Amino acid sequence: MGIFDKIKEKLSHEFIDIIEWLDYTDDTICHRFERYQNEIKNNAKLIVREGQTAVFINEGQLADVFGPGTYTLNTKNLPILTTLKGWKYSFDSPFKAEVYFVNTHLFTDEKWGTKNPITLNDERFGLVEIRAFGTYAFKISDPGKFIIDIVGTDNNFTNYEINEHLKSLIATRFTDTVGEANLPIELYAANTTELSDTCREVMKPEFQTVGISLEKFYIENVSMPEDLKKEIFEYSRIDKLDLDKLTKFKTAKAIEAAAQNEGGTAGAGMGMGMGFVLAQQMGGMMQPQMQQQAMPQQQAVGGPPPVPQAVQYYYAVDGNQRGPVGFEQLRSLFAGRTVNKDTLVWKAGMRSWQPLQEVEELKAFLGGNTPPPLPNS
Repeated sequence: MGIFDKIKEKLSHEFIDIIEWLDYTDDTICHRFERYQNEIKNNAKLIVREGQTAVFINEGQLADVFGPGTYTLNTKNLPILTTLKGWKYSFDSPFKAEVYFVNTHLFTDEKWGTKNPITLNDERFGLVEIRAFGTYAFKISDPGKFIIDIVGTDNNFTNYEINEHLKSLIATRFTDTVGEANLPIELYAANTTELSDTCREVMKPEFQTVGISLEKFYIENVSMPEDLKKEIFEYSRIDKLDLDKLTKFKTAKAIEAAAQNEGGTAGAGMGMGMGFVLAQQMGGMMQPQMQQQAMPQQQAVGGPPPVPQAVQYYYAVDGNQRGPVGFEQLRSLFAGRTVNKDTLVWKAGMRSWQPLQEVEELKAFLGGNTPPPLPNS
């Protein structure tokens, strides 16, 4: 290179200034363009690529913002900075300003999750705990606000630095939204799409306050303790099956298991006990048929009237009438938490619906009906 080439190169570096940023990373949100003493030449070239925004900061105050394109920096293209600097006409000397490049593309597949279990109050299962996790996507919608409120003077701000703040915000708002939804516990896992949309709408305004747009929000899984999950599955089966048939089926399975048990007298005793229960149930099933066969004969000889039918109860669940069921079936529903002491019930002869705990013969479900000890002789 000759001496004139060196002089030409020196002059070009002294009088021509190009401001641009090439992002070679996937996680940088904001990068401060470094210049000696932050000096920028008059008529310098500013190159802003697609997916970027350039923000000029003057002495800590937001000045001009540039979208994608190529600009010549002068009083015409820097109206706010010109006002702040007090420039009235074109200037020739360098000026000082901080230039931040903000990455405005979509940041996807960001992870979130609840650090601690969320406690909910379910009408059937009482206090329960759930956890949740998923992903979200965001982008910078207001670069100037984002730099002033979040970045500050950080010269290279990454999405890792903002993610901790965003995940804490998400966990807090998710807890509030789930608590206010007041859904049956098993429906949280079955309605993740609707719940995701609701959470996103709740969180968007808070993201916007710092210049961030929440573009996507997904709940991938809502989990609960295994024992609670088994209890919900069992409750679901009981709610769908005929309780009388389910009891007979489980009794038959217990007898079969006892017959295969080689535990000697203990197994035999269990089998005899189960056999006695089954015999009672089968006797109860056959009794109505025997009564029906005996009725014509009793009527022919002027015998007593037929045995009155067992009392049948109706009960209310979630505002819907269910039933009728017999006394033992209602006891099973109480044991399975389908009904409780405050459930409204009705039977023939009652003037209105009453809570279960106020019906005399149903108070036995609540316990406390053990007779007092006999007096001393």
